Parts: sequence; C-alpha cells; structure tokens
Amino acid sequence: MSWQAYVDTNLVGTGRVTQAAILGKAGGIWAKSSGITISPEEQKAITAAFTNKAALQASGFRVAKEKYFFLSSDNYGDDPNLIVVQGKKQADGAVLAQTKQAILVVTYAFPQTAQDVGILVTGLGSYLASLNY
Repeated sequence: MSWQAYVDTNLVGTGRVTQAAILGKAGGIWAKSSGITISPEEQKAITAAFTNKAALQASGFRVAKEKYFFLSSDNYGDDPNLIVVQGKKQADGAVLAQTKQAILVVTYAFPQTAQDVGILVTGLGSYLASLNY
C-alpha cells in the first residue's frame, strides 16, 4: 500500500479524521490529505516533540498553523519507538504518532473524541511499526 493510500483510506477515509499527513522522521512529507499544509518549521517542531516532553507540555504543538494544547504523551505496546501525543484545541484535537521511521499527524473535529481518534492512529502506528516503519 502506498503512503498516500494510508492517509486516504486508513485515516481520512474512516470519517473520523479531518486532515492527516505522514512525515518522515528524518524529514519530509511522505503523504498528506488535501488542504493540510505543514511548514518545514512545524515538521521540525513535531519531530522534536517526541524527544522534548517538557517543552511539549509547556507550549503544546502546531499542526497546519493551528496550536494544540498538550494532553498526553505515551508509549504503546512492546515497541518503545511507538509514541503517541495528543493535543486539544477547544472541542477539536490532534494526534501525533511516532514509529521507527514515520510520524503520523492527524487532526479531528468534534464530535470525534481524543479516545476514538487515538485508538485509530495508534492502531495504524502499531501496524507500521510492526513492518519496521
């Protein structure tokens, strides 16, 4: 499956996700939904969010020029490389999931919840991590 198919089918295609992108952990955008723009500065900050939890807790993070307040950051499963960060902006939110080589970036709108979208993103992140991505 192509990276774009993961965005179109497994994320946005579920109806739970408003916008999504897959970034390379080493840089660059591998795939994205229409309408989302993630600047190079945002890409660097998103990548750094997984290594500097204190700064993330203090300042939150930005996706497509929208600021999200930090909610949580957790490792999932047996893979220490699968880290999921959740943020909130009023009733809407964002989920970031880092695997070995990729970072999933997802935004959602009310009535979707952090829990529902978090489960969706974590599932895809876990699958990609199992493939060494």
